Amino acid sequence: MYNVMSPKAEEFISHEEIMDCLEYGQKHKADRELIDRILEKARLRKGLSHREAVVLLDCELEDKNQEIYELAQQIKQDFYGNRIVMFAPLYLSNYCINGCEYCPYHAKNKHIPRKKLTQEEIVKEVMALQDMGHKRLALEAGEDPVHNPIEYILECIQTIYGIKHKNGAIRRVNVNIAATTVEEYRMLKEAGIGTYILFQETYHKENYERLHPTGPKHDYAYHTEAHDRAMDGGIDDVGLGVLFGLNNYRYDFTGILMHAEHLEAYKGVGPHTISVPRVRRADDIDPDAFDDGIDDDTFAKLVACIRIAVPYTGMIVSTRESQACRERVLHLGISQISGGSRTSVGGYADEEPEEESSAQFDVSDNRTLDQVVKWLMDMGYVPSFCTACYREGRTGDRFMTLLKNGQIVNCCHPNALMTLKEYLEDYASQETKEVGDVLIRKELDTITNPVVREKVEDYLEHIQEGKRDFRF
Repeated sequence: MYNVMSPKAEEFISHEEIMDCLEYGQKHKADRELIDRILEKARLRKGLSHREAVVLLDCELEDKNQEIYELAQQIKQDFYGNRIVMFAPLYLSNYCINGCEYCPYHAKNKHIPRKKLTQEEIVKEVMALQDMGHKRLALEAGEDPVHNPIEYILECIQTIYGIKHKNGAIRRVNVNIAATTVEEYRMLKEAGIGTYILFQETYHKENYERLHPTGPKHDYAYHTEAHDRAMDGGIDDVGLGVLFGLNNYRYDFTGILMHAEHLEAYKGVGPHTISVPRVRRADDIDPDAFDDGIDDDTFAKLVACIRIAVPYTGMIVSTRESQACRERVLHLGISQISGGSRTSVGGYADEEPEEESSAQFDVSDNRTLDQVVKWLMDMGYVPSFCTACYREGRTGDRFMTLLKNGQIVNCCHPNALMTLKEYLEDYASQETKEVGDVLIRKELDTITNPVVREKVEDYLEHIQEGKRDFRF
């Protein structure tokens, strides 16, 4: 039985409810009157139910699909403006005891080089990331209680936060590790992590168990209920994600929205982020082995409908996607992207020979961070390296409240401009710096509060003089 308030995975993600919704979506995919009512509700910027969102996803009316794309773009602008938050993944270890059939780290893969960074190697990796200009990292590690125990993860976080290199500093560490206990989530919270991110891969229980035949990750309920435990452990911000291509995309679209509804209802605050990766080629993994791959048009529709359904949630797309694909979905709802990423263990300080690759998947967008920053600015976006909300305690329901009432823009936009200025002064090529300085001057004119604008102008002068880390 479906129950959004239940702590049990099979009740807040009900297979029967999803199947009924999918049938409902197909039944009404050309129901102009219903689609108009759903779009009218969506224009209130308060979100949609998973059932309503499926109707929009399935919509076959060309003029209404155009309205869906336009509304997604408007909602993205309303809540996140033209800011795009930048981050990079940092792979700590690819030792793993799970048997995930879509991941090269699976335990049966005997020819991928197994690596685990020492603390000294982490220092080199982080200094390389700081020299690129990154301030925000997402830690990645396989599940292995011997090689990657919680104590190792905590030590890595402490090391990362302690590295000060030139003007560089990692100001926010997000963590993507396997489902664990409330006690260990509490330890991560005390270590100062930002967002705890865990991808569901697929919400279809039978397919989930088939794709995870061995290892702790086989336990569907323990994995699916992990975000609840993380919040019980005091972590305010959690991130959801599915790996599109493993399962029917309509099913997982419905499932992830149900999960978001559950967190909002049961824990009082929805997901901080939703990630939308697609299956990619990797060592010992052939994406053609999966029958549910989605094309770029379908992917764009998914992004737009998620943005409309959960207007307050940040959306992430990584370098799995090509430049052209990322450019398309930026307009439709994406608010965070990675840049200059390496998906191998130790890939930033020293480039691996191809035959010794420890990469988790192939990267489609291989541009440097500087190239990505300039590309964003050329399109009128403001690349943001801001971590102020996390450091000022604006997390969880406090962040969402500010976002929903429109006040967060008074913090986010100025902070984005100031962190961009830091990047331009410390790391950018001359061409990127020139483009960025013009963009900042233009963006200053959009700050309507005269007090805020005066402060920002003052802080920007201080940054040009060599001072760092101003924030609202």
